Amino acid sequence: MANGTKTWLSREGFTADVLGTLISRTLLDPWKIIPLFALTKYTSKGQAFLKLHPQLHRALRHLAALALLTRLSTWLNRRILNNALTDHYDWNKEIVVLTGGSNGIGLQIAHLLGSRDIKVAILDITPPQPPLPNSIRFYECDITSAAAIKDAASKIRASFGRPTILINNAGICTGKTILNSTPAQTRRMFEVNTFSHYALAQEFLPDMITANHGMVVTIASQAGYTVTPSMVDYSASKAAAIAFHEGLAAELVTRYSAPRVRTLLVTQGFTKTAFIRNLTPEDTWFNPLLEAESVAEGVVGGVLKGESGVVVLPGSAGWVATRFRGLPGWVQHLVRCRLERLMRTE
Repeated sequence: MANGTKTWLSREGFTADVLGTLISRTLLDPWKIIPLFALTKYTSKGQAFLKLHPQLHRALRHLAALALLTRLSTWLNRRILNNALTDHYDWNKEIVVLTGGSNGIGLQIAHLLGSRDIKVAILDITPPQPPLPNSIRFYECDITSAAAIKDAASKIRASFGRPTILINNAGICTGKTILNSTPAQTRRMFEVNTFSHYALAQEFLPDMITANHGMVVTIASQAGYTVTPSMVDYSASKAAAIAFHEGLAAELVTRYSAPRVRTLLVTQGFTKTAFIRNLTPEDTWFNPLLEAESVAEGVVGGVLKGESGVVVLPGSAGWVATRFRGLPGWVQHLVRCRLERLMRTE
């Protein structure tokens, strides 16, 4: 399922992310730029070359400083988000609870984990299509019901053991305007996209806190940063999911004394699933329409690191989205109005 053939460099083709990765591994890699800078400054041949190209030395100096600052920022993010503590994950013993794992991105995540013989308990209202790896089991569960979650949790503990990783992946979207949505539809949106995160955490997090080991993965959306017409309820529910992630990370340290329990946030853009079958999202070099396999690989890659952090896909559009609230109000309003075309039905 998740082992599809990739196009050149990425499934989505040559995108801004591909270029960004190339730059980060070359021009912004301090282990490449600093030695080059030193050669031009401290060797006779380098100095002779600089006399012919005087601007090169200044460019290399700026690049070396930028590379060092970028690497330092990455190190600080990693250290602070993980509370300056490491932890060990034994993937033969870890047990993953995955919501919405019967189709789309969730099913791809399940297959990627299952291919590594990691135990996965899928919670969904419909079963996934076989065949599945032997380490995956399905538990029918309506995650909007606390009673159903408790019942499924009891079955998981009896047959699998105590889960150590919770991946809140399930999500729904109606694509309706505020006035065209019914109260029941809006309530259902928040029950699946937001409230279920609380109910599932309340069920599975206590064991992680006791062991001071585990991980809660919140799969939100870049829509949680940028509101789009005809998707206000979805954006609001995902913004609330992002706040849940941020607050949980702080409470684990300050309220529950469990600094080794990790929190991972995933904010992805539009992805080729049934989720968007009636919409017209853009597919551009800067903001490509993602393949479900690409998002699943990003999620699983983050989980397998065993660290807290943020996975942003695509990184190019995500970089803008995460800084959107810092823009002037008039810019934000113009962008929201422009994005309305993404939610037009065909």
